[in-house]
Amino acid sequence: MISTHINRMREKLRAGEIVLGAGISLCDLTVTEALAPSVDFFWIDLEHNAMTTESMLGHLIAARAGGAASIVRIPSGDVGWIKRVIDSGAEGIILPRAYSAQEVAAFVSACRYPPMGTRGFGPRRPMQYGRLPQQDYLKQANRDLFVVAQVETVELMDDLDEVLKLEGLDSLVLGPQDLSGSMGRLGETTHPDVVAAMRTIAAKAKAAGKFIGAGLGANTEFAHLLLDCGVQWLQAGGDFEFMIRGCERTFNEIRKYK
Repeated sequence: MISTHINRMREKLRAGEIVLGAGISLCDLTVTEALAPSVDFFWIDLEHNAMTTESMLGHLIAARAGGAASIVRIPSGDVGWIKRVIDSGAEGIILPRAYSAQEVAAFVSACRYPPMGTRGFGPRRPMQYGRLPQQDYLKQANRDLFVVAQVETVELMDDLDEVLKLEGLDSLVLGPQDLSGSMGRLGETTHPDVVAAMRTIAAKAKAAGKFIGAGLGANTEFAHLLLDCGVQWLQAGGDFEFMIRGCERTFNEIRKYK
């Protein structure tokens, strides 16, 4: 692979360390360059933003240069999205809003080269623009790519045992907001029923030998709750949220001066 930052993230997870990352939704790659020394990974979001694949590529380059792993959440499980993202050099990829084990299985297959899956061949950056021998690259790609399914529907929860049997799936990641909405309690992410569901997902993932992550805002109290549920890696806040909070905190402190 073009980078091994994702493997350092795996090592930290296996060692029981808390792994923390920042969400990226702004297009300017200097955001990633500035934050890279402070994070373990970046969650580059193509699902809920107007970011283009060209902007994504800039973030991937900045993350690599800054020593942080890059994980991209795609808008859907469409194979076209999967190919463009991982052939651009993303070290990890997240499928959002899946509803069945079959949907996740198709996603995992599209992420892995034969014989593990059905991924089509056409890397550019991951193969160092042709400098890396093809067979070496193929072995590394199937071994190193961090493949993640986001659990944010009750339908996928009902299918979780089958999902966790999938070879080539590295991790689940919780989507607390949409999961709460799927349970009829949108926004009630600390409701006992929602918390119980997240605990169950985390416990099952760990029992199956999969990692478990979560996406959330810059909320330390909720992050602690998720860690208590068994979550191992957290995308805790993002670029614009950090800017706003930093600005408001600094200005409020200045205004206290007499």
